[in-house]
Amino acid sequence: IMKRNQFVATVLVALLIAATFGIAMAADEFTNTGNDNKGKYLFRKNCRTCHIPGGTAPDLSPNSKTQAQWQRTFKNYEKLSCKDEWKKLSPSDLTDTYTYLYNHAYDSPQPATCE
Repeated sequence: IMKRNQFVATVLVALLIAATFGIAMAADEFTNTGNDNKGKYLFRKNCRTCHIPGGTAPDLSPNSKTQAQWQRTFKNYEKLSCKDEWKKLSPSDLTDTYTYLYNHAYDSPQPATCE
């Protein structure tokens, strides 16, 4: 009985650790549950000012990246040269922008340019 109880306790601890790790990882992920239309507006207002042909940053549109690439970009935005601009946006604004870009990425059902 003792070994069985130890086994059950070990399994429960392992499950608790796995669940905690999963929640922590999910907190770092953006979701595409924001407002698509607001995200389009925010992208044009905050990002396209530099990310235009001939701008100070490379041209960028939703279909410039795949959904996975947008996910990595948002997860690792601190590595970008424009990270200070990102920090000016609220979490809600970032979610809306992510939603627009993710939903219209190169490999999405509705890829879009930002014309």
